[in-house]
Formats: sequence, structure tokens, C-alpha cells
Amino acid sequence: MLNHVSIGVRDIARTRRFYDAALKPLGYTALSESETSLGYGQNAVVFWISQTDKPVAADDKSGLHFCFDAPTRKSVAEFHAAALGTGGKDNGKPGLRTDYGANYYAAFVVDPDGYRLEAYCGADA
Repeated sequence: MLNHVSIGVRDIARTRRFYDAALKPLGYTALSESETSLGYGQNAVVFWISQTDKPVAADDKSGLHFCFDAPTRKSVAEFHAAALGTGGKDNGKPGLRTDYGANYYAAFVVDPDGYRLEAYCGADA
């Protein structure tokens, strides 16, 4: 349904460090980059990040978050650890969320700009 999503951030260099580390365990890399933008994906860019003076204000009650597919449960844990190691904040440790589904394994973080992120794997352990 969606072709891509774009977000705005204040510091593209800080953002690059964070997303390079957090998305690597999930198999996503920066496929496009310039001084003011980044584009992440696996075979095509689906997550665009642009530097701006007026990013959307962080609001933990908005319900907005971005969920990334993860190939394995291990990669979910690696995403979480890498995000916390590069300036992210914990918003839910890796684990089963059986209220979402029997095999719903996920972790939640908040990036340095306040965007809420999730890594999800639905595969059996």
C-alpha cells in the first residue's frame, strides 16, 4: 500500500549514526545519501530522512510509530541494542507480545528526535 515514508530531523549526521546501527541488523542500509538526506531500504528506498529546521514535534501520545520487518528474533534484539547504543531510548524490550499474536516478537525504541520505532518478527523461535 505504501511506497515510502519520509521524516524530518534536525541533525542528519547524528541521525545517520543512529539509523545505520539500528537498521543494519534488520538488513537495511542507506541506499541514498546527501548532505541533507538519507534513504534506507533493502532493494529500494522506503524510508526517507531529510534535515529540516522544523521536524514534527515528538509526541508519545500521538500513536505514530514506524514498524520495520525483522528477519529473525535475534535481529529484533540486535536492533534494540544498537538503537540504545547510539542515542535511542528504550520503549519496550525485545520479547513476545502475545496480545498482538502468538508469534509477535518485537522491540520498541525512540530515536534521538523522538520518533517511535518498532522492529517486528512473526517467525517461530
